[in-house]
Amino acid sequence: MTISLQLNGEARHCPDGLSLQQALQHFGYEPRLVVVEFNDEVLARRQWPEQQLSEGDVLEVVTIVGGGS
Repeated sequence: MTISLQLNGEARHCPDGLSLQQALQHFGYEPRLVVVEFNDEVLARRQWPEQQLSEGDVLEVVTIVGGGS
């Protein structure tokens, strides 16, 4: 079974029962290189393994880019 959610403004589908951390990996993100807003709240990384996704959740994922001068 799959659920629908919104990821960076786009409708996406993933297997039901995934944690936020598992969903990030499912969508191809490297969890240690992103910041996540989950339903309008920035979640600490320690919460990701326990945070289950549900139908209609909204995720905004920002990739951290290194560099500088």
